[in-house]
Amino acid sequence: MRLSIVSTLYASAPYVDEFCRRASDTARQVTKDFEIVLVNDGSPDKSLDVALEVRRKNPRVKVIDLARNFGHHKAMMTGLPHARGDLVFLIDSDLEEQPELLADFKTEIERTGADVVYGVQSKRRGGAFERATGAMYYTLFNAITSQPIPRNLLTVRLMTRRYVQALVAHQEREINIGALWAHTGFTQVALPVDEPYKGATTYNVRKKITHLVNSVTSFSSAPLVFVFYLGVSISMLSGIFGTYLIIRRVFFGELLQGWPSLIVSVWFLGGLTLLCLGVLGVYLAKVFTEVKQRPYTVIREVFEAND
Repeated sequence: MRLSIVSTLYASAPYVDEFCRRASDTARQVTKDFEIVLVNDGSPDKSLDVALEVRRKNPRVKVIDLARNFGHHKAMMTGLPHARGDLVFLIDSDLEEQPELLADFKTEIERTGADVVYGVQSKRRGGAFERATGAMYYTLFNAITSQPIPRNLLTVRLMTRRYVQALVAHQEREINIGALWAHTGFTQVALPVDEPYKGATTYNVRKKITHLVNSVTSFSSAPLVFVFYLGVSISMLSGIFGTYLIIRRVFFGELLQGWPSLIVSVWFLGGLTLLCLGVLGVYLAKVFTEVKQRPYTVIREVFEAND
């Protein structure tokens, strides 16, 4: 198999037929030996039915039906091991990323000899708030972790067989796909992409914060190191201040008054203690999830040509 095109389905019923048609037309310009792997991530609409109808017309289409919705990143990681191509083209099926990009990505991977050509937004989409929060996410993540990820990263990418094999060898249950792409290594080249904007993102502020916390705690121990040094600093400062109070009491007979300041200090240290315990709890939860070794997705059925 020369080429595999992998995509996920979630509320994708309006796009599946056109996506497969355009992806097939573009793939034929590259090679006649290709397949399309669609992963239905527990879609609440008729995405699966539409995909199966497309598969009946086009035997090159393989459909993987997950038992429920597990999330975009985990669905992508489930589809990649089923891709048999020497080159694997990963792309979203909602047509915001154009299937015709395959030709440009193929040209670039041949020109550079890279293992991965990945898409980045040539200009960040959305309003001022979305652009600002996106920039903040990349800045914070790259400042904390040892393996930075490219800004304005897109799903669309063309990968070699050896890179895909190394990528799917990771067994994390808590997946941040962007960081995992970068962590896998190999030679990776960015290709700017003009992506049409179809409206507001489904990632609200709460989801973005959750995604940032999950990303950082999955790929960096910096928060744990910060908690340690914070504790050391507070201990040193309190020791110095305590010594200062003893000296004033013993040598100068002064006893500082200040009930409000005492209460504020207690509340501050109490909140700081809870914050540190929360950081430790997040990492402990990660360990708890990983040691159970549960599969990150469950496949209900695979529909392919030999079924």
